[in-house]
Amino acid sequence: MSAAPAGLPPLEGLPVLVYSMGIEGRDLARWLIARGARVTISDTRTDAALAAAGAEPPEGVERVVTGQPLLDPAGFGLVAVSQSILRYDPALARARELGIPITTQMRLFLQLCPGRTIGITGSSGKSTTTALVGAMASAAGIEFVLGGNIGEPLLARLGEIRPETTVILEISHTQLQYTDRSPHIAAVTNVTPNHLDQFSWDEYVGLKRNHIAHQSRGDVAVLNADNPVTRAFMASARGRLAVTSIEGPIDLDGACIEDGDIVIRRGSRTTPVLPVGDVRLRGRHNLANAVMACAIAAEAGWPVTAMARAIRTFAGVPHRLEIVGRAGGALWVNDSIATSPERTVAGLRSFTEPVVLLLGGRDKHLPLDLLQEAVRERCRAVVCFGESGPLFHDAVRGLVDVALLVDTLDAAVDAASGLARPGDVVLLSPGGTSFDAYPNFEARGAHFRQLVRALPDFTEEVAP
Repeated sequence: MSAAPAGLPPLEGLPVLVYSMGIEGRDLARWLIARGARVTISDTRTDAALAAAGAEPPEGVERVVTGQPLLDPAGFGLVAVSQSILRYDPALARARELGIPITTQMRLFLQLCPGRTIGITGSSGKSTTTALVGAMASAAGIEFVLGGNIGEPLLARLGEIRPETTVILEISHTQLQYTDRSPHIAAVTNVTPNHLDQFSWDEYVGLKRNHIAHQSRGDVAVLNADNPVTRAFMASARGRLAVTSIEGPIDLDGACIEDGDIVIRRGSRTTPVLPVGDVRLRGRHNLANAVMACAIAAEAGWPVTAMARAIRTFAGVPHRLEIVGRAGGALWVNDSIATSPERTVAGLRSFTEPVVLLLGGRDKHLPLDLLQEAVRERCRAVVCFGESGPLFHDAVRGLVDVALLVDTLDAAVDAASGLARPGDVVLLSPGGTSFDAYPNFEARGAHFRQLVRALPDFTEEVAP
């Protein structure tokens, strides 16, 4: 049996407390049990909520405590934490007070992974960029593993990863709370106000900066030159620096737009990848994602032909401007992944057609001024729903001809079907998290698809 990673006590026979029985918690529990640890899981959710989420304890867990505050860590030799448990939680403060080591799935994975790691984080665009980099790796014939915040049980896959394997990771700000290593290629798409219901702005920026903080001279940081925060990160890059821009040419190595093409720059040489018009994804934000993916792939050493092939065939990720179909002559689009006002603005700006917007969920305490401006410019009607429905309704009332307030997503789809006209886009781009009514944005998006497909005159439509 292999020794424990640096900083951890020997695991054989060690009582370990795992916080949360989500995907990461179960992955941690299995990995710990396989190394002889005696595992207890604590989750604040009820048994009914866990059953609804399909969360069952792995075989070998000695004890599961649910439906109450997180267990006191006293008496345990290690606390293993899902990213959903924030670092200032009283249970973790207690563990630190007692001197109990704390670890996480992502922390362990970056310590143990034998392959080259590519990590992508950012306030927005990280899911699309990660998926597109994976498509480029596939087109290049690279041996790779895709995982991280997209829901893969990473530790369970360590056995299939060899030194020549490339691991492509989407990494969230909450995973960056605990990491003490950085990926070999670490990319930050952008940093904008987000998750201010969890952290202060300075704390949030600090978490994103942690993504590149532990790199060595042989590593690469890929940073967006168009974003003021990531531009400021450039001064602290420890290894090679590559940059991206969709605003114009760049002075450093990286990727940008020149004369209507996405190009790779290395020294004084530029290599065209493909014309901007060949990018299938809608919106300037997705153009920025494609440019970022090209810069990452270039640093990984993959051919330009593979980048171009992937971009030309990549139709996007589920729940991000995902076309569901047509009903009432309108195009219905699922953008459930848009959990902040900024992402809703990006979604709205991806369409020239009149928009009936579905807005709601749980508020993150973020500014609404840019959303209000985009609603005034792009929307014909807005239907607000969920916990933050009244807040959004107050913000958009008077900016559009029709602004309705309903309780649920079901009611919002019903109302939108009565408002939609031929040629409209009905866009679920909520601007808030799903946690008022759903376990995640995927469940919300899946419910939206189900509701739309049940409309009387629904027809499928293939994305262009």
